[in-house]
Amino acid sequence: MKQILVTGGAGFIGSHLCERLLKDGNNVICMDNYFTGRKQNIVHLLDNPYFELVRHDVTFPYYVEVDEIYNLACPASPIHYQFDPVSTTKTSVIGAINMLGLAKRTKARILQASTSEVYGDPIVHPQEESYWGNVNPIGLRSCYDEGKRCAETLFMDYHRQNKVDIKIIRIFNTYGPRMRPDDGRVVSNFIMQALKGGDITIYGDGMQTRSFQYIDDLVEGMVRMMASEDFTGPVNLGNPREFTMIELAELVLKMTNSSSKLIFTPLPSDDPKQRKPNISLAKEKLNGWEPTIRLEEGLVETIKYFKSL
Repeated sequence: MKQILVTGGAGFIGSHLCERLLKDGNNVICMDNYFTGRKQNIVHLLDNPYFELVRHDVTFPYYVEVDEIYNLACPASPIHYQFDPVSTTKTSVIGAINMLGLAKRTKARILQASTSEVYGDPIVHPQEESYWGNVNPIGLRSCYDEGKRCAETLFMDYHRQNKVDIKIIRIFNTYGPRMRPDDGRVVSNFIMQALKGGDITIYGDGMQTRSFQYIDDLVEGMVRMMASEDFTGPVNLGNPREFTMIELAELVLKMTNSSSKLIFTPLPSDDPKQRKPNISLAKEKLNGWEPTIRLEEGLVETIKYFKSL
């Protein structure tokens, strides 16, 4: 039985990861400051004797004995990470330093939840791990993009300089139950607008693409990455099947039986036009990992969740 710390554990991804780690027979410490995480995401776990909930901000040191650390702490949607951009950068950078220091002291293996945003508005398509990205260092999204890029730098330098056992994953668009309805991401936006009968807001001409992976596929990839040997990453975890925003909107309308209309608004600053992972490395290094849940299947569960709210 391992002692595992999950920072950002009350968030959308973190809560699903905590569930999985408990199911696999581990002690789990869930750390969150509730900036975007929510107690209702993990309240059903509180009666589990192997689950511990700690209210703590990752930008302050934390001392505990652990075998593994999953560092997920950071607001991930543009609305939330742009609300307090200085805090977003501090969470990525100082949070990484604190967790890497903890891993160094306890000799724990640590996984960094990085992001496809490190590729910025890519000019290489699909994106593979060797691509350095096309990022605006002074734009509205920079607090998140550059914060995550700096965190990757810190992870690699702690590994090279201090022999810390690290793993880096780059998460592409992920959706599923427990997404916040107000997080401003395209899947939650479209579903909430369709369920309320309001207009479906599409930025730009709607031909920009994203690839969507269901939360269960991501968690499986995270667990496999943590268990891998002689491989630090970074590795892309995402679904290589691409959809335009118009295709996604039309699918949501169909699945919710909504009469909402599509409206088009200007594209936000630095919004990527294409996003699609090359997952060849993940398949090779993570025992053939690849997403198995189709978008239509995942949307059924996600729509059911948002209806329950």
